[in-house]
Amino acid sequence: MTISPDELNKNAPRIERDSRKFFDRILKFNKKALDQELTGLHDQVFEKIDCLACANCCKTISPVFKDRDISRLADHFGMRPGMVVDKYLLLDSDGDYVPKTIPCPFLGEGNRCSVYDHRPQACRNYPHTDTLPLSKSTSLIVKNSAVCPAVYEMVKIMEARYATK
Repeated sequence: MTISPDELNKNAPRIERDSRKFFDRILKFNKKALDQELTGLHDQVFEKIDCLACANCCKTISPVFKDRDISRLADHFGMRPGMVVDKYLLLDSDGDYVPKTIPCPFLGEGNRCSVYDHRPQACRNYPHTDTLPLSKSTSLIVKNSAVCPAVYEMVKIMEARYATK
């Protein structure tokens, strides 16, 4: 049984702390082998998990919208990029464009993305467990283990495999 989004949200600080400790320990192993293992786990876990049943990422965190993402949405809506920014986005303290609201303004009925074919690259790659080398994505995986039931499951499987090593 996979952890529920509510349990993740309730226990996020502890989950992130535990995931960080785990990755600090296992990153001493062969990173290339760990990358292959994580990619295999990504495929295995996502065969069982339906993102539309959850959408916790769309409900609780903000993706970064790059200029190309804004242009893609502008084309989709038939608007100028500045209008997309004015209507849907704001500039955060890091200088990144993020949605004005959480949940995401594009989250529709049945947890479906209303701009799925035009969504930002950050959403396309989420949860980043098969797109970045582990050494570059550890902090993302740690954060996402407290948001995404699939990532939480991947970390738990890896923790069990490396418990005795």
